[in-house]
Amino acid sequence: MVTEPQRNEEPQGDRPDDRPRKRRFGRRRPCPVCVARMKTVDYKDVGFLRRFISDRARMEPRRKVGACAKHQRAIARAIKRARHVALLPYTVEHIRGQSSPAR
Repeated sequence: MVTEPQRNEEPQGDRPDDRPRKRRFGRRRPCPVCVARMKTVDYKDVGFLRRFISDRARMEPRRKVGACAKHQRAIARAIKRARHVALLPYTVEHIRGQSSPAR
């Protein structure tokens, strides 16, 4: 006799309480550059670029910022240029106002 696997069994989840994960699908956030109708992303506009840098001086990912792919590349390029001319920090130690960096 060959036994067939039961088809009504639910797969075991990877969560400790075996609840299924909730997926978050919804409307994407509009691109901040497209909304502002900017022609180009300028590396000298430090106030605008600071919105795309975390408190750890890292560039925020596209899924968090909500930028389209074209403008995310332009934002990354502008941040790198601003860092090169010392308008933006590379690391946390470069941020002014901190007495000692957290380690």
